[in-house]
Amino acid sequence: MLSSFIPIFYVQLSPQRLTVRNARTGESISEIPEVAIARVPKTSIVGFGAEARLHTTMQSVEITNPFAHPRTLVSDFTVGEQLLKAFLRRMVGSSIFAVSPKVVLHPLGDPEGGFTQIEIRALHEMAMGAGASKVIIWQGRALSDQELLSGKFPSDGSILS
Repeated sequence: MLSSFIPIFYVQLSPQRLTVRNARTGESISEIPEVAIARVPKTSIVGFGAEARLHTTMQSVEITNPFAHPRTLVSDFTVGEQLLKAFLRRMVGSSIFAVSPKVVLHPLGDPEGGFTQIEIRALHEMAMGAGASKVIIWQGRALSDQELLSGKFPSDGSILS
């Protein structure tokens, strides 16, 4: 019975877009997966998603996309985890009683040879570190809210973890 209160977030991830949808409410956010990092006076994150671009005029700020790399989906684990955490917090809210969501993470694209075990583990650990209570890595077509809520995924895709 308690599980009906746990949010289920569907996260679609690519270098071009990070989308998080709450399968229970239909609420979603979708933005470019960029992070603005200030290097002075000390290294700190000053913006996520579309907000990151607002800091491009500052000299000491670097804009980075932790999912843009020519050989792998994860180019910066730590920044990617912080970005995912920021997006999940936007969805959960800042209440002290916020419940850790279940996350179905869907890396988009079909790399030659498939995703490596290292990439799958990095994505899994990233979502756990971002605050997920449970993580499923999905590869296949986009999932509907009904499939996410029922936990019955189509046979034409695969659960990677």
